[in-house]
Amino acid sequence: MPVKVEQETCIGCGACVGTCPVEALELNDDGKAQCKEDLCIDCHACIGTCPVSAISEKE
Repeated sequence: MPVKVEQETCIGCGACVGTCPVEALELNDDGKAQCKEDLCIDCHACIGTCPVSAISEKE
């Protein structure tokens, strides 16, 4: 299941973007991370990378 990014919590540091092996994460026009769900391979590498815990498994 793709990840969910809490926009209110995300600080736009880009750590998750650099960690994603398939470039499924990007910074949107507001400077916040967002997941391109069609590319996400559910590796969840980004979850542990986020310094403010803004990324989680989508429910």
